[in-house]
Amino acid sequence: MPQQPPAPSRLTWSLHGDGKTIAPHAIVGPGERLSWPRTIGIGAQHVVAMFGATFLVPVLTGFPPATTLLFSGIGTLLFLLITKNRLPSYLGSSFAFLAPIAAAMGAKYEHADHLPAALFGIVAVGVLLAIIGLLVIITGTAWIDALMPPVVAGAIVALIGFNLAPTAGGNFTQAPLTAGITLAAIILIAVVFRGLLGRLSIFLGVVVGWIAAAIQGQVDFSAVGKAAWFGLPQFHLPANPFSDALPTWGLLPAFLPIVLALIAENVGHIRGVAAMSGHPELNRLTGRALFADGLSTVIAGMFGGSGTTTYGENIGTMAATRVYSTAAYWVAGVIAITLGLCPKIGAIIFSIPAGVLGGATIALYGLIGVIGIKIWIDNKVDFARPRNQFTAAIALVIGIANVTLTLGKVQITGIAFGAIAAVVIYHVMTWIGTRRGTA
Repeated sequence: MPQQPPAPSRLTWSLHGDGKTIAPHAIVGPGERLSWPRTIGIGAQHVVAMFGATFLVPVLTGFPPATTLLFSGIGTLLFLLITKNRLPSYLGSSFAFLAPIAAAMGAKYEHADHLPAALFGIVAVGVLLAIIGLLVIITGTAWIDALMPPVVAGAIVALIGFNLAPTAGGNFTQAPLTAGITLAAIILIAVVFRGLLGRLSIFLGVVVGWIAAAIQGQVDFSAVGKAAWFGLPQFHLPANPFSDALPTWGLLPAFLPIVLALIAENVGHIRGVAAMSGHPELNRLTGRALFADGLSTVIAGMFGGSGTTTYGENIGTMAATRVYSTAAYWVAGVIAITLGLCPKIGAIIFSIPAGVLGGATIALYGLIGVIGIKIWIDNKVDFARPRNQFTAAIALVIGIANVTLTLGKVQITGIAFGAIAAVVIYHVMTWIGTRRGTA
């Protein structure tokens, strides 16, 4: 693939060709743009691509949806600034936070008054990720590759999805018919439609399920009617870690290992974009990307938003359109901020009933697990080697069974325990195998 000219480090873009057409096999690089009407349209597509997953996190956890949308937009613009306007990416809600948020708010997120405690955990993860980003800027990424080889990274991503399966099952059984309609719609849309529509199968399936639920009288529209069209979303502050009113420090073992998944997501995103866009120099922005995602997560957590991560959904949109222009992401960020300032949008999102969520999350959580397996396949992980076998096997069982390690007042839940186990088992077996000559 021919390389494009390097993206500029300021908010300017050169016009690609006539700004209207893209030649076969050509791409629009990060430093280029199409005409502004077309760029705005592509930016809107990015909003649609991220929306399906981003809004599900607040719906599942009880976080304010409008607040999450607002800070995903702010985080995206901040990310573009910190990465010198060179790295096309959208920062949406990370599903890696679902399990530790459940640890803070109850297995079914029933303790809404514990939201500040969950926000404290999100802020702590963001701080740690930002620090790691600064270290990568100084030292490079070699140590990350050594710490998290593909077998470890794949296991961590996979166990996140599979750990959440019981939550999906619980929602499904509350309204099996609605959930079944939603799941069937997702499957059919994925295979019937091509391009962007096919990639939006979960979002469109939720719309179909929501309509089916409304016909059955399962949707409460009262909050939608009362919500204003324009206004600030709900803001919440994280818990004071030096107060005994809510659990805080004891939650950190459940939250902090999530940083491993965020690193894997960010690094994978950057490498994918660098390869597809013909810009290998983008890999040098890994440290800045990690720092930006960490800072975005801190800011979101400080005011009631969910933790963020770079979004694979938007990589798919770039691959489909062949447009890697950062200008489109500026548009997407501005649109997300505008939606976040519309309380009625948040009320509509919150009206989605449990049955719809059950159908959508069975597909979504399963896909997260499959992405982890895809990491193994893409990197040709050799499962004939015992260290790879045990690393993956033990981490997955811990995550799926949600094995929880209790140390006094500290609980290390399935995702955190499984992530730690994957790292420790791999490196201990590698060290012993090297010493014994059996590696």
